[in-house]
Amino acid sequence: MQNRTYTADAEPGDSVTVAGWVHEVRDLGGIAFLILRDKSGKIQIKLEKDEMDDELVETGLDVARESVVAVTGEVKEEPRAPTDVEIVPESIDVMAEADTQLPLDPSGKVDAELSTRLDNRTLDLRKEEVKAVFEIRGEILRSVRDAFRSLGASEINTPKIVATGTEGGTELFPITYFGKEAFMNQSPQLFKQLMVGSGLERVFEVGPIFRAEEHNTPRHLNEATSIDFESAFFDHTEAMDACEHVVKAAYEGVAENCQRELELLGLEEEFETPDGEFPRLTYEEAIERINATGELDEQLVWGDDLPTEGERALGDDVGEHYFITDWPSEIKPFYIKDHDDDEQLSTGFDMMHPRMELVSGGQREHRYDRLVEGFEQQGLDPDQFEYYTKMFKYGMPPHAGWGLGGERLVMTMLGLDNIREAVLFPRDRQRLSP
Repeated sequence: MQNRTYTADAEPGDSVTVAGWVHEVRDLGGIAFLILRDKSGKIQIKLEKDEMDDELVETGLDVARESVVAVTGEVKEEPRAPTDVEIVPESIDVMAEADTQLPLDPSGKVDAELSTRLDNRTLDLRKEEVKAVFEIRGEILRSVRDAFRSLGASEINTPKIVATGTEGGTELFPITYFGKEAFMNQSPQLFKQLMVGSGLERVFEVGPIFRAEEHNTPRHLNEATSIDFESAFFDHTEAMDACEHVVKAAYEGVAENCQRELELLGLEEEFETPDGEFPRLTYEEAIERINATGELDEQLVWGDDLPTEGERALGDDVGEHYFITDWPSEIKPFYIKDHDDDEQLSTGFDMMHPRMELVSGGQREHRYDRLVEGFEQQGLDPDQFEYYTKMFKYGMPPHAGWGLGGERLVMTMLGLDNIREAVLFPRDRQRLSP
């Protein structure tokens, strides 16, 4: 639309055309106000009934909320207006009339259930605080990409349709691919490892992953955004350093560039960028501290995975982002390298927010024979992964990396109650549309 002015840019004395949605109409008798909303904010349109064309006033008064309109007129200073200016209209063009019965109230005066919001996501994002979540999400992704580039990593894009699952098992969505069975990829893990053996050496990817897990919780999705990193000639400690750098960069980007959005969410005072190094606890230390809290019905023993309530108890105890290192080899994937001096311990690590796990990573097994052994120990057929394993015969360097849940990062950063609030169109067991 040519010559359109955003409402936030309208200055007294300007003759402008603004366009957006009808947020509200207030009829006060001899005078009325139409509040127009666009992506930059809201502006007041003054309708003086005795001094304006009847048809113009009637158009402004009769238009339904959330209709799309274009208003042309002069901007005047008005200290009593919400933004200290208002427009005296010369014309009001109704570009798209909205139904008078809306499935939810974009003004936010009437709350809606999350399911209703997700069914009507377009309307839901007209609410400033909901839109703010996704403006912040966009800033997070920009910031992490910049952080990866500062580490000398190249951005890649790997296939999402694959012949075999990254970790095998039943947590795969099967599809028919030209008469053959294929799957939606669980992770870019194997492909990003292949790239560290190429001339790229250090890579990152931001993209979708698909897991057919039958969860129905506030922190699980079946289609999620994975933020992945892998580097040649890194060990697990260097990978943790990179992870800490990227997560801090995400917080710093939001703190620097999203103050208005944080204010809309009521977080401007409590939002804090992580400071200092993240504590690094061994798995053994973690289960000891969880047991010491007394929050679990049964004490954890070596080899147990950490239950949700255990993670929560430990998070409350630590009180900040932290790593859990030196996991038992038996509960980490086949591609995670064991410590050279103790094969019962893996180099795998998780990075945790006090509320939940955000990152899983580790140093990878780069030796061909050991890698094949790992497949066999976990009941996987190495022949099905030949495209991956054969490249380890041709000079695969030591390497390490990790994957970070994008929605979980947004969720924990903003204190959202449900991970579905951090994704535009969630995919879970019950939701395939919109």
